[in-house]
Amino acid sequence: MERSLVLFLLVLGFELVLLGAVDGSEGDVHPLYMECIDQCEKTGALKETSVKHCMTSSDSFPSNDPWYKQEPLYLQWKEWNCKSECRYHCMMQREKEREELGLGPIKYHGKWLFKRISVFQEPLSAILSALTLLVQFIGWLSFFLLVHYKLALRPETRKTYYEFTGLWHIYGIFSMNAWFWSSIYHSRYADWTEKLYYSSAVALLGFSLILAIIRAFNVRAEASRVMVAAPLLAFLTTHILYLNFYQLDHSLNMKVCIAIGTAQLLIWAIWGSVTRHPSGAKLWVIAIGGIIAVILEIYDFPPYMGYADAHALCLLLAVPLSYLWWSFVKEDAELRTTTITKKTK
Repeated sequence: MERSLVLFLLVLGFELVLLGAVDGSEGDVHPLYMECIDQCEKTGALKETSVKHCMTSSDSFPSNDPWYKQEPLYLQWKEWNCKSECRYHCMMQREKEREELGLGPIKYHGKWLFKRISVFQEPLSAILSALTLLVQFIGWLSFFLLVHYKLALRPETRKTYYEFTGLWHIYGIFSMNAWFWSSIYHSRYADWTEKLYYSSAVALLGFSLILAIIRAFNVRAEASRVMVAAPLLAFLTTHILYLNFYQLDHSLNMKVCIAIGTAQLLIWAIWGSVTRHPSGAKLWVIAIGGIIAVILEIYDFPPYMGYADAHALCLLLAVPLSYLWWSFVKEDAELRTTTITKKTK
């Protein structure tokens, strides 16, 4: 049964990698949308609304105009300037027109249109990202207290018996950083928030793969760990630099993330089954949950009532999976510490 499930996940994972992601942007190249944007930026007037920000500078950065003609700092911070406001209202106008014609929603600039609430451009996704950040912080903190204050320490150095403590601390930092920028990005779109969001996600997935290989193969020598990490770090660094300074290719980035994520999930699940780890069932739940999240990301659907799309469901999945993940980490630390201390007696 376990072998059949492993084979199924392997086939499914690699099929998903080959399928990749479609970065649809049908809406923003439509002539009516482009005409709406052009008219809005010039006059600040639309059919059913007016954009007051177009009365001032339409750039994202402070202009050379006198201070009383520039947008307030609060609006600059939210990146809600003439350009972004025109985009939002033109998208709303176009989607209303399409709905009246009996047509379904389409993507603009590679994203679905979401209804804003206050400063939140994707309110549900922003809230779920913040909630996952909280779960990650609580999980890391409980792990820190466990290994440093509850479990036995080496008497000569006062360091933990668990050989992977430092790696999990680094993972915690990467994870909290990624979920922080996820909450910021889903709150407001901007070039810099988008790049930080994608870069931090790639960094987290990449380090997770390194950690999976090191733990699954029980790599304890520092030289061996460097040999495992070096080629992956080189690839991840190159990819992040490519996204930030050459082209923010959503389709390529999705394929890279799916490949890395699928690989590390399978490593953990297979390792848990082969070693009969006490947390093997949790690892399988996490792996299956991860595969479901990948499927949702690829076979995307428009936001229900303008708020909940497939990506939001992925973020919803991340909340319980994050709790299970740190539960596994703590159980692994307890198991290794108990095993080593028994051998030393």
